[in-house]
Amino acid sequence: MKKWVKRLLVSFGILAGILLAANFGLNIWLKTQLPEYIKKNTDYKVSYKALDVDLGTGNIFATGISVNSKNPQNIDVIGLQGTIDTLKISRFGIYDAVFNKRISSSDLLLAKPNLNVILAKPVDHKTGKKRNPFLFENIRINEGKIAIFKHTKQKFLSVQQLNLFVENLQMTEESVENKLPVVFDRYSIKGEKFFFRPDETYAITINKINTSDGQMSVENFRLTPLLSFVQFKRFYPKKPQLFEFSVPKMEFKDVVLTKNKVSLANADFQNPAFTVYKTGIKAEKNEKKSNFEVDLKNIKLNNAVVQINKPDGNTLLSVGNLNLNINQLKFDKESSEQVIPIGYKDFLLSGRDIVYSNHQNIAIRSLALKPTNGEILDMVLTPGSSSVGKTTINLKTDHIAFNINKLKFADKKLNLDIKDILVDNVNGTVKAGEKKQDRTSGPGIIQSVTVGKMSLKNSNITYDKGKEPLTFHDLNATINNIELLPKPNQQGLSLRVKDYYLTTRNFDYRTQFYNMSLGLLKLNKNKVQINNFAMKPLVSRAQFIKMIPVERDLYDIKAGQIIAEGEWDLFSDHKMVNASRVMIQSADANIFRSKIPKDDPKVKALYSKMLRSIKIPMTINNLDLKNSVLVYEEDTPESMGPGKLIFSNFNMNVRNLNSAKIKGKPTKVDIKINCSFMNLSPLSVNWNFDVADHNDNFGISGKTTSLPASGINPFIRPYLHVTATAGTIQEMLFNFKGNPAGLHGAFNLKHKDLKIAVLNKNNHEKKGLLTAVANVFLKSDSGSFPESVTVENVERDPTKSFFNLFWKGIEQGLKKTLIGRNVEKTEKKVKEAVSSVKEMKQSVKEIKQEIKSKKEDPKPEAEKKEKKGFLNNIFKKKEKSEG
Repeated sequence: MKKWVKRLLVSFGILAGILLAANFGLNIWLKTQLPEYIKKNTDYKVSYKALDVDLGTGNIFATGISVNSKNPQNIDVIGLQGTIDTLKISRFGIYDAVFNKRISSSDLLLAKPNLNVILAKPVDHKTGKKRNPFLFENIRINEGKIAIFKHTKQKFLSVQQLNLFVENLQMTEESVENKLPVVFDRYSIKGEKFFFRPDETYAITINKINTSDGQMSVENFRLTPLLSFVQFKRFYPKKPQLFEFSVPKMEFKDVVLTKNKVSLANADFQNPAFTVYKTGIKAEKNEKKSNFEVDLKNIKLNNAVVQINKPDGNTLLSVGNLNLNINQLKFDKESSEQVIPIGYKDFLLSGRDIVYSNHQNIAIRSLALKPTNGEILDMVLTPGSSSVGKTTINLKTDHIAFNINKLKFADKKLNLDIKDILVDNVNGTVKAGEKKQDRTSGPGIIQSVTVGKMSLKNSNITYDKGKEPLTFHDLNATINNIELLPKPNQQGLSLRVKDYYLTTRNFDYRTQFYNMSLGLLKLNKNKVQINNFAMKPLVSRAQFIKMIPVERDLYDIKAGQIIAEGEWDLFSDHKMVNASRVMIQSADANIFRSKIPKDDPKVKALYSKMLRSIKIPMTINNLDLKNSVLVYEEDTPESMGPGKLIFSNFNMNVRNLNSAKIKGKPTKVDIKINCSFMNLSPLSVNWNFDVADHNDNFGISGKTTSLPASGINPFIRPYLHVTATAGTIQEMLFNFKGNPAGLHGAFNLKHKDLKIAVLNKNNHEKKGLLTAVANVFLKSDSGSFPESVTVENVERDPTKSFFNLFWKGIEQGLKKTLIGRNVEKTEKKVKEAVSSVKEMKQSVKEIKQEIKSKKEDPKPEAEKKEKKGFLNNIFKKKEKSEG
């Protein structure tokens, strides 16, 4: 053997001997001196029954260990107190333990430990120092009983019968501050009676935990508030809510805990109960972005019970049976900045007995929802206790179903694309609120909402606004391509609808004085059909007169059918009506006005100005009213019953009815009317005006023929106390032009054998003498070719309607035609004649009295002659007046 080889072997032998001796000596020293050394140089007192240390490998094996903190009041180091039946450490860092006071090991085995651990005071982040961390690569605990306390001696974590294996365990103050008391890579755990107190508000308890093949089972998990709700509001006045949560059983696997992330898979929560107590405080925005991340795969909640309480203790939301399955649920920096702070790949949610109670109560028997579709069964909406002044809904629907193309939040904005929505069998009432909605608010979280098709079937809905209910029976509606988008100025939302179709039967609309009904309504964007329209008064004429403060018309209208064709937009911000044709068939309209109430002092606009004031663009090329009846009745305090005008077989055509707001469309309105006046003679009228003319000029002309004079008695008798007894109006022509100030024009009347009778105020007794006088001045015949008279200076009362002005024009024409051109002179003669008649009546009365007295006391013959001369003078005066 070579010399250098021998020397090498000898050296190794000597070194091995030295190491063996050192190891033997170290063990002797550790057994006798280590406890005292630890006591003097560390913060702990340690004793043990047996100790074996391998200096070469760093392995330590000890039994019967007892450990206590030397100074339990020192909160700058981790406090320890308890016993360990067996301790086994592999590759223990002796140098770090002695010189750096840091405990580190690759493997740690604790058998039957019974330890209380008091965590050191949290890290000083300004200096970045960490105090006495434990660094273990792997740790194993058998049948342990461990309790961990914060530096304030408040219990933080405890567990009994703990069997634990953890790979790469770390436990530092930093992990505690992130709500994770431990951090590890892989684990196996079994234990009982777990307790964890993450903060001053809550405590978590678990009856039993067990793992097998990476699958963890947890029994009786509870998150319990440590304060009552009253105490919570008192001590934490700025916090918005308090939670309470319990799960009888939950299972999951592949739990991974890192510094700021929790990951697990296949979590199954059985019969969880979740309660939230709302304080009514709005949550403060946290400017600091969270670094905490959660990654959960395949999460299931089975038969969960959820309850959210209002600040007053009443229930806001409750769910009796909630089932939820979420695939790849994530919470991270990116998702936390969105409106819904979680992300997911897929989910399936179902629930039963859902009740939401606020100013509007919602009850749902069954709900099913996933990203692509949803279904609701038996939903009931009722007003809540705090609904005063707000829009309330009292509805019930059997079925709601919808399919979703896209549901996405981007930049805190909602983008929702719904393929279709079906709402079936809705019954109930929507009552409009008294408070006006703020229409200047922004679009909120909505970026875009589109609905391809929305269908409403077999429904009966009443919309009640200000005690004026609008009722749809047997309502069926389809709306296509609905778009809800922010307005360009971000002031609210705009609604667009491409197409719609609506049908309803037995439609009713009730106001203070009327009930409007339709037998059938069909509506789409190009056609409207209404059958059996009726507008019936709810009160009698006498009641109506008592209820109105000023003059007002009372309507009673029926129509067999109304049809409109064209195009219109009634939903978007650019509303318009452009109808090519509107036809009203077989209308029967009665208009009643009483002159008993006070005059309405409001200025009445002419029809051109009324049309011009319509806010939306509107044009109806042709409006036809066919085979109809129009009756106008008017009552005065002196009349016995209303005066009446009847227009039967009424046919009207209106061309270019418009609001002068569609560029390029004609604005002149032409109206042609043909009817039977008083069921006796034909009447035709031509009426025109230009809506765009701000001077509101108009023209109206017409003609009637072969009208028996008695035909106008129902109207003139109650007001003029005159009745036509004979004669015929062979032809009447009028042609007027006017504006809001008045009218002028021509009037022509051809009549024959016209006679009248003057009545008293009760319209019963015929006043023979006044009738004779009136007929003296009346032109009974106009001749074969009467000349037209000029109607002029007819002033309009701006508080009266257009037809009041029109009637004044007719009235002046009648006076000039029937009585004479010099109306003022004729009226003066009539007054003189009436005065003479009064004198005659008085003289006759005196003569009768004298005759009566003559029988008792006869007078001389000369006196008789005087009386005879007096009577002759009276009749001469009458002849002179007739001349």
